[in-house]
Formats: sequence, C-alpha cells, structure tokens
Amino acid sequence: MMNGMNRNNMMKQIKKMQKQLSEEQENLEKQEFKGVSPDNMVTVTFDGKHKMKDIQIKPEAIDPSDPEMLADLVLAAVNDGIQKVDDSTQKALGKYTKGIPGL
Repeated sequence: MMNGMNRNNMMKQIKKMQKQLSEEQENLEKQEFKGVSPDNMVTVTFDGKHKMKDIQIKPEAIDPSDPEMLADLVLAAVNDGIQKVDDSTQKALGKYTKGIPGL
C-alpha cells in the first residue's frame, strides 16, 4: 500500500512539473529578444522559438562598395539574438532538465 501512495505522489509531482514546464515554454515563446551588431548598426528581433520577426538596418551600414561588411553586421546581430533566446531558455527551463542525460 505504501508503494501505491508513493507512486501517486510521484505522478502528481510529475504532472505539476509538466504544467510548470509548459507554462514556462509558453512565456518564452511570447517574449521578444533583440540581437544587435557592433555599433548597433543592425538590430534583429526574435521570438522565443528562434523565429526572426524583424530586422532594422541603419542607412550608414549600407555601403554598396562593401557588401561583406553588411553581411558581417547581420550575422553578428542574428548570432547575438539567437544567443539571447538560448540563454533565456536555459535560465527558464534548465531547472527542469538539470541532471537529465542528453538535455
């Protein structure tokens, strides 16, 4: 009988944790994350699912004789934005996955 009670308590705890995890994921998905390039020449906006929602490029970043510079600025901003999403995801969800192999 004691085993059944422990199992029931464990199942309640698991369901509670699943609900909390789901709520955290939903909150992350609603957030916006801004990635910026050096000197804020390019700004990109991501949602919590890593989807780019917007990109802003300052006119002075556009040099027709140097398209590689603009490409580098865009890459820097995108990578910065993705890192911010990843950091927030780890902070919010890491407490649920800590100690689970492969996560």
